[in-house]
Amino acid sequence: MNLALWIITGLLATIFLVAGANKLFIPREKLAKAPGGGWVNDVSPGFIKTLGALELLAAAGLVLPAALDIVPVLVPLAAVGVGVIMVGAAVVTSRRHEYAHALLNLTYLGLAVVVVWGRFGPESFG
Repeated sequence: MNLALWIITGLLATIFLVAGANKLFIPREKLAKAPGGGWVNDVSPGFIKTLGALELLAAAGLVLPAALDIVPVLVPLAAVGVGVIMVGAAVVTSRRHEYAHALLNLTYLGLAVVVVWGRFGPESFG
């Protein structure tokens, strides 16, 4: 179970690392042209950059506390943060009638829930 949680956590961290870096470093116009990227036209550039920074922090929070054995309880808390971001993303994409992207966001939410359950429950680090 611990190995499965590490794999899921690593996958989520990688996804959020790439997504956050894209939001921080790729211009808004280019993000808008990407599949499912039309939502960036509905929000401010500052929101996009803030979301990107939060996603990078989430990626770090999913892996580093446990890997460095420094306050590993931050891992499931970071997964809760990922879940909150994914709920928001699913709402935004479903309102835009982009149901495939909403389903993808709900899949990431499900993975985050598994990490929260596993790390607060049977495979906690404490």
